[in-house]
Amino acid sequence: MLSEFSPGESVLIDGFTDEELSLKLMEMGFVPGTVVKIDREAPLGCPVCVTIGGDYQVSLRKSEAATVLVKSIIV
Repeated sequence: MLSEFSPGESVLIDGFTDEELSLKLMEMGFVPGTVVKIDREAPLGCPVCVTIGGDYQVSLRKSEAATVLVKSIIV
């Protein structure tokens, strides 16, 4: 899950655990096969700021990030 990774790590989106929320996330650019870099977290871990596909930054609640299934990659 995206919420389990730390700032500086890059991951590949693999899918979602919440079908309804996945539609919103895909509209925001969280498309399976896309590389996401975790940029930073707020002090209590929420929100999480990520860069999608190297193009733009998005902030997600920790609960939203927990629904994004990812694979670890080395960049």
